[in-house]
Amino acid sequence: MTPEHTSNEHLSEPGPIRADLGRPETAQEEADRKAENTRLHRARQNLRNLAAALGVTVLVVLVLVLIVPRNDNPRSYDVDYAAAASEAQPGYTEQLAAPKVPENWAANRAEIREGADGVTEWYIGYVVNDGDTPVGFVGMSQGINANETWVVDKVERRAKTGEIALGGVTWAEYDHTDLTAEEAGNTRYSLVGKIGDSTFVVYGSHSALDVQALATLIAEQHR
Repeated sequence: MTPEHTSNEHLSEPGPIRADLGRPETAQEEADRKAENTRLHRARQNLRNLAAALGVTVLVVLVLVLIVPRNDNPRSYDVDYAAAASEAQPGYTEQLAAPKVPENWAANRAEIREGADGVTEWYIGYVVNDGDTPVGFVGMSQGINANETWVVDKVERRAKTGEIALGGVTWAEYDHTDLTAEEAGNTRYSLVGKIGDSTFVVYGSHSALDVQALATLIAEQHR
């Protein structure tokens, strides 16, 4: 009889030796290894894509910063509040305040508003400058036939701390300069005074002296 010949040509080659086990890896281990290699390749590819996208975004922002024109000049305010008061005056029997303020003050807004409880309010806001640099804000709100709700709203519900006489008018004082500018906002120091049928609330974010100066000018204008 012809000796039986066993052919190994259809048998799978053993996998690489697993150094940690000292034997060839099994088919399952080989499949797991290839799957992990594929996952790592995809993760690296995603990371490269993310880095490329981020680089493009930074480049676009840089281009926009370079090409968008910027005005580095200090912002100026030149609202003619006296003219605005004169234009609005025919609609009101009460004299609308338009005091002449220091030269380093500049109005940034002057307008008729409707306040709490529908109270008609004449408002002027001033920026106080040191040279070309704004250093503070002072504002006045003239409420016509105002009520207590309007006053409480204008002083942002802060407590009255005393009284002060300025320009022949006794003003209720709301001195909260112990607060930081960030905590107190535009009503760090406020004064409330009644002249005729108008209730004036004068307030500021920087200096109590500036607020007192404006209150004095308003009182003198309405003598």
